[in-house]
Amino acid sequence: MLELPNAAYTHAGRFHADDVFSAALLKILKPEIVIHRVSSLPEDFSGFAFDIGWGAFDHHQANAPVRENGVPYAAFGLLWREFGPSILGETEAARLDERFVQPIDLDDNTGCGGVIPDIIADFNPRWDSGDDPDQRFAQAVELARQILQNRLDTVLAIGRAYQVVKAAIKKSEDKIVVLDVYCPWKPFVAKSSAKFVISPSQRGGWSAQCVPVPDGGGALKCPFPQEWAGKSAEELSALTGLATIRFCHNNRFLVAADTKEDARAACLLAMKGTADPPETTGSR
Repeated sequence: MLELPNAAYTHAGRFHADDVFSAALLKILKPEIVIHRVSSLPEDFSGFAFDIGWGAFDHHQANAPVRENGVPYAAFGLLWREFGPSILGETEAARLDERFVQPIDLDDNTGCGGVIPDIIADFNPRWDSGDDPDQRFAQAVELARQILQNRLDTVLAIGRAYQVVKAAIKKSEDKIVVLDVYCPWKPFVAKSSAKFVISPSQRGGWSAQCVPVPDGGGALKCPFPQEWAGKSAEELSALTGLATIRFCHNNRFLVAADTKEDARAACLLAMKGTADPPETTGSR
């Protein structure tokens, strides 16, 4: 991987999500790096530059690189191609490129717009504000750095969850995976035979969630019964015979109960397709 210097150069004037997120990535990689915004680079310039100067991390020259799917690179994508795999590994770096980096690159190359590009564009000084463009650029970079760092941290956390979820899948019974601590599970459980995942709820008690069908457009392998949807705790208890069940989401993908036993019993009921509750220590 290329070693970063203490200073980097990019273009002055109006800024976009491309150069802002490029600077944010460099700040994550090397917090002490100083970003200079200049109108042009001298002809004999040999330092580190992005989005200016037609170097390795610019995309304005003829025959600028384009991805295999047809999305042209911008500076952010070129920098991510260089540094992303060392942060996330090849597979996750490619996935983040597709979902996060490419929309920013596409906007910079086509002006197609997007939520993040529009938010960053709003940091540019208003025509009558008198604000310093470099100060506004620094503010935009700080926001972008937080957004990007959060995204990286989330991807890395999902990777750490893999071993926890993998072990729970191996111990699962009745197509129900039980996690002793909540962690991201959908990328790993969806392709298994499991239909439900039970885990501690951040609101207290336990939650049971339906496993989605892989690439099923949001379809669930086994949704909770329609008659449970949106009912009160008292109604749910009467319908199911479970003492501590207290919530079923109106879209039928989530049930909450005070005990792990009742959360599991709710899943068994959903798979059984009957109102007769199984014997559990938490049921009436």
